[in-house]
Amino acid sequence: MTRRAAGHPLTRRTRVQPLGIVPNLIDQVYERLVDAIAAGELEPGARLGQEEVAARLGVSRQPVSHALHMLKRQGLAIEQGKRGVAVAPIEPRRIADLYEVRAALEEVAASRAARAVAEGLADPAAFFAARNALATGQSLSDADPMHDWIAADVRFHSALHRLSGNMAIVETVAAQWPHFKRSMGAVLGDREIRRRVWAEHAGILAAVEAGDPDEAGRRARTHTEQAGAALVARLLLKDDAA
Repeated sequence: MTRRAAGHPLTRRTRVQPLGIVPNLIDQVYERLVDAIAAGELEPGARLGQEEVAARLGVSRQPVSHALHMLKRQGLAIEQGKRGVAVAPIEPRRIADLYEVRAALEEVAASRAARAVAEGLADPAAFFAARNALATGQSLSDADPMHDWIAADVRFHSALHRLSGNMAIVETVAAQWPHFKRSMGAVLGDREIRRRVWAEHAGILAAVEAGDPDEAGRRARTHTEQAGAALVARLLLKDDAA
């Protein structure tokens, strides 16, 4: 029993650390699990036993039970009969669908953000957040944990969404961030792609700062479509190899 527990993903030295008692404990547990799944610390098929998760996070089983229900509803976890709840597989078709929608939203967001700059209506706080996220991402090294790469990526795009002034974009993407975080983790696992991603981010922000809606939108759409296509191709190749 001891040997088996030591090999469980949640008992390894990861950033899935114990949580204190806070009002939004369920959300805290949920977010911690989402981050572990996105970073690949909890791989597809990994069992998510209530007792094991609760023990690792230092909480009772109740918030874990609710968090696992949220993961299942989001499609990040599935029931596996007697094995209980496990991390869901990454489905290529689902990823393709999500990125098709996201590419359109990112194009609109970047275009609107550039237009806001051109008209002198850009939100300074969102602008600072985008520049800061870009600087953070460009400063990351291969030695930095995947969590940091994903977090910087999320902050960059979230800032552009806010800079667009269209809250519908912010809200629509927010509902799918758990899946996009997981996709980001899979994409950024390739060290060569990491550098390309941040070079593309720099190009998008440069077009936004120049107040060029067409160029900003084009760069944002291309960036998103390429990331999605690369991930889908890798997943299909992996499935064929299996």
